[in-house]
Amino acid sequence: MKLGFVSAILAEWTFEEMIDTAAAMGFQCVEVACWPQGKAERRYAGVSHIDVAGLTEEKAEYIRNYCIERNVDISALAFYPNVMEEDEEKRQDNISHLKKVIDASDVLGVRLVTTFIGRDQTKTVEENLELVKEIWPPILAHAEEKNVRIAIENCPMLFGREQWPGGQNLMTSPANWEKIFEILPNENLGINYDPSHFVWQMMDYIKPLYQFRDKIFHVHYKDIKLYEDELKKVGTMAYPLDYMSPKLPGLGDVNWGKYVSALTDIGYNGFTCIEVEDRAFEGSREKILDSLKLSKKYMDQFII
Repeated sequence: MKLGFVSAILAEWTFEEMIDTAAAMGFQCVEVACWPQGKAERRYAGVSHIDVAGLTEEKAEYIRNYCIERNVDISALAFYPNVMEEDEEKRQDNISHLKKVIDASDVLGVRLVTTFIGRDQTKTVEENLELVKEIWPPILAHAEEKNVRIAIENCPMLFGREQWPGGQNLMTSPANWEKIFEILPNENLGINYDPSHFVWQMMDYIKPLYQFRDKIFHVHYKDIKLYEDELKKVGTMAYPLDYMSPKLPGLGDVNWGKYVSALTDIGYNGFTCIEVEDRAFEGSREKILDSLKLSKKYMDQFII
């Protein structure tokens, strides 16, 4: 397995600075954020280390060579929007940019895009499953044409009032994975597996690795700290950030030894990326760099 990080945490770094940072720290790969140019609508979004809309063959060759020279792979191109957004204009904008990310993944030879399945917050789960049938086949057909795989992260995108109710990503549980893979029986569709989201949803994050071993295209390392005293006060119907918070690997409740052991059991030998969303390591470039150094030092003990 190759160890890297999600580039969104280095929002103020240029592409070159981000890759140089990865190389200097001994990371083997990066999952590169490829949002549209412009203002971010939420935390960790809006970061664009590769402008896919303006990607020429000349620029693509430069990016490939820059990574080769520094021995850092691009694990995937990342864009995590809501392509099933209720607002039709926003939905189409997100779909259009996602297709551009798919195109860039083809041109760069990366062949993997990480994203969300999306969700219309005004509709039920059953109604959203019908939307999946409508929205996703053309996206997957485009990915197939470009020989690019799509890995859906299992983050519910339900943290505070702005995502309430329902959240902005339907593909949040093994039960929903089964339904969506039945609707979309496509070899190019798989999972970007993040165990942290199972913790606060109080689901098993080990067993699904075995059940969906053939669908795991990419892996995240992010931890979650569940505050049981707060949970007892507010209950599971509260905003999730009222009783939990994202942490660096090793500072939360995920058992990383068991998790990596299960990955080796199923023969996973792909890219694994640290995702930093720990507010304790924000506020300065030094703290952000420390978050990557500490996370790598911790995960290195598990990954050979």
